[in-house]
Amino acid sequence: MMENMIGDEESMSLDIESVDDMPTIPIPARPASTTFDTASRHERIETKPAVVQWSRRFITRLFSIWVKAATYAANRMDWYPRVEPYIGYGTDDFSRLICRTIYAPEHSRAGKLIRGIRGMLTIPAPKVRVRIAIDGIPLETVQVGRSEAYDEVDQSHAQGSEYAVSDSSGYLDLVAMRELPAGVHAVSYEIERRKPVTSNLFTIAPGTQVGVISDVDDTIMVTQAPSMWRAAYNLLLLNPNKRAPVPGMGVFFNKIADIFPDAPFFYLSTSPWNVESSIRHFIANHGYPEGPLLLRDLDPRPRTFVPSGVQHKLEFAEQLMSDFPDMKFILIGDDGQRDPTTYATIARRYPGRVLAIGIRQLSPKESSPFGQVSGITATQPMPVTDVPVFTGTTGANLMKTMLPYLKRCL
Repeated sequence: MMENMIGDEESMSLDIESVDDMPTIPIPARPASTTFDTASRHERIETKPAVVQWSRRFITRLFSIWVKAATYAANRMDWYPRVEPYIGYGTDDFSRLICRTIYAPEHSRAGKLIRGIRGMLTIPAPKVRVRIAIDGIPLETVQVGRSEAYDEVDQSHAQGSEYAVSDSSGYLDLVAMRELPAGVHAVSYEIERRKPVTSNLFTIAPGTQVGVISDVDDTIMVTQAPSMWRAAYNLLLLNPNKRAPVPGMGVFFNKIADIFPDAPFFYLSTSPWNVESSIRHFIANHGYPEGPLLLRDLDPRPRTFVPSGVQHKLEFAEQLMSDFPDMKFILIGDDGQRDPTTYATIARRYPGRVLAIGIRQLSPKESSPFGQVSGITATQPMPVTDVPVFTGTTGANLMKTMLPYLKRCL
């Protein structure tokens, strides 16, 4: 997908515009996909049995009713759209920019650390015009087609614009084509009646040989995801400042950063974008290397339903493999969900591209509500793959075995 967008760069017109009386060349940008986190062919509702189709459409309609009611309430309270910016990433050729437009009170602030339950009640603001700039240089977007779902690209409706328009869930997922030096850049987002908000854009240097893809829940942050009720409490009700890091994982990650100083860190999670700010603050507060978060959308409408966690991780991992074709990746996860199987699938699909796999092993108490009962476990078996797999219950355990191997890979 990304290669096609970059290949289309030559077909875009670059019109000279004026910003603050200084001539600049706008940065051309296209949507990364017609919807954010588009469902794969196997997850589309048309491929499911009739009962599943009926139940999913019922849930989708209920969600639409909730959104309409919440939007009505927001309008009655004089709330209006604002932008939630997310961390972007890219190379010296392109940048991937992600944000969301939501309804919020007049004096609310983007990126503020809030409890998970408040984030889950976020009201999407669809079809909002957003002006975007990278380091002060504006983006000129090209909206392709009229539909979000599964329509063929309709080039007759492609048109340039000085702003981009968010989709029915409030998301914008854009690819901007412009050469940028490696490092951290500032992306600003501005909509009517609001001051501009900014987020970081991590531009990875050409020739970077190693990157890290890490899970979040129970890999760097204690969530107890296999136990549904504990995970729900930790995600929704627990004070975000009281979330506990997995022992030793912060030190482990920084040791990897010392071995590979240029390595980008991508945090891939099945948590929803609604709690992005809490995860981002957690990463910063506990000293993990900064990097983009690649989360999941829980709005079932654009895709006709929510993608599964495994499919979400596979698709984003494959996207990163495509975005950085010369990079090898270190994959780090846990055995509480299906990371071992998912990572083995990635290693099999991309031979030679996975340098090593690290799996944090959950304790019986973490892995299951019945984990203290002998013989009960919710963990997954270790992946069967030719790629070296290292296991441990803490970051310190993984450091002892994985770091010596990684040093030999230099």
